[in-house]
Amino acid sequence: TATGNMNNPRIDHKAFTLKDGKVLVIGGSHSKSLLSSAELYDPSRELWIKTGGMSTARSHHAVTILADGKVLAAGGRGDRDVLSSAELYNPLRGKWENIGNMNIAREFCTASLLSNGKVLAAGGRHESFSTFESAELFDPSTGMWTNTSGMNYRRNMHTATVLKNLKVLVAGGSSGGPAINSSELYDP
Repeated sequence: TATGNMNNPRIDHKAFTLKDGKVLVIGGSHSKSLLSSAELYDPSRELWIKTGGMSTARSHHAVTILADGKVLAAGGRGDRDVLSSAELYNPLRGKWENIGNMNIAREFCTASLLSNGKVLAAGGRHESFSTFESAELFDPSTGMWTNTSGMNYRRNMHTATVLKNLKVLVAGGSSGGPAINSSELYDP
């Protein structure tokens, strides 16, 4: 069944279901231009609604929903380079706010909400296409990023899934060449 069109055509964007059931779509690119715009899909009305845009246009970024319902967008590809910047979206206000930068600029990394409320950003790559095994934690209570133990393998474009035992399964991706089949666990 077809539904309404988004306000902006986009690729390499992120989409997440918010606590109220609406879907937040952010960033990406269109016709070689990066987007900072964001929009909401309201499934009850089958309607797309513009909402506040990010302060920085980005694609290939990491996104996760925090315990309080805010949305974290971090890193990614900017207009000129790979980003270390991060922003929080407040769905009640429809606005973004800048927060502390990650310690390392990363694109194609993952962001996973841990049981302690912190967010694990793992892997990714930098401007020089060097791939990282490093990881860092975002603490919403301080708005700061701190380094944590890195992965065993360098990887980007991988997946990170929080398991029932609260560990994070990191799998696949690339270490700078072809796809890899390795996986590992992060124990918070």
